[in-house]
Amino acid sequence: MQITVPAETWKNERRVALIPESVKKLTRAGFTVALQSGAGNGAGFSDADYEEAGATISEDRASLLTSGDIVLRVRKPAVEEVGQLKQGAIHLSYLDPYNEAELVDALASQGVTAISMEMIPRTTRAQKMDALSSQANLAGYVMVIQAAQQLDRILPMMMTPAGTLSPAKVFVIGAGVAGLQAIATAKRLGARVEAFDTRPVVAEQVQSLGAKFIEIDLGETGQTKDGYAKELTAEQLKMQRQGMKAVISESDIVITTAQVFGRPAPRIVTA
Repeated sequence: MQITVPAETWKNERRVALIPESVKKLTRAGFTVALQSGAGNGAGFSDADYEEAGATISEDRASLLTSGDIVLRVRKPAVEEVGQLKQGAIHLSYLDPYNEAELVDALASQGVTAISMEMIPRTTRAQKMDALSSQANLAGYVMVIQAAQQLDRILPMMMTPAGTLSPAKVFVIGAGVAGLQAIATAKRLGARVEAFDTRPVVAEQVQSLGAKFIEIDLGETGQTKDGYAKELTAEQLKMQRQGMKAVISESDIVITTAQVFGRPAPRIVTA
């Protein structure tokens, strides 16, 4: 059975679906692994690294797609490429299936079994396959670092002979995996951090990281069985924006991580 990995085509995408260490494990298990040349360059892996691990390298992207019994990639495929997949193939990647009906229909019509990485349930048994949490952790960290680079002041309080600089104020909206990591990173950098989430149950987690939890009465809210926030009504979203207005106006950095599973992220902060 052949596993193929085409190179990612999305702008600035540096991740790769398979690393050389995993190639070794798969080839020892009896799989044949083929990658498109340069697929791992952005992640720091050369073609030679993959060949040494037991994979073959191909310049022919179309051939890889048509020959793969299992096709691995990070981003969802272009609809135009679905027709090149082998009938009966298994395709693994992020898919965003709730918002990509045309893509899902194309995969079904081609006879492809598509596994959406973000749909794998958050259970102990499936923890190693929890792609969402791992990437959300990184996103929360990176957002703080990028914001700190753009800010025209430092984050921590600093006492100097010339005077004292007060810490920067960071406001994080959403206290899921990404939000909690953003809070922790901002605190480690010395900022004064406040956070809000529509789920009151996460207040303790926010406070345990040293941040202040902002309470806004939105009426009945809650979370799904998988821990995601339930979608707010238009009236509740208006109340949330109003309640956050004062905090946002006093903040140096505002990071929004709020997400409703299977839907586009809500637009919480407007001009």
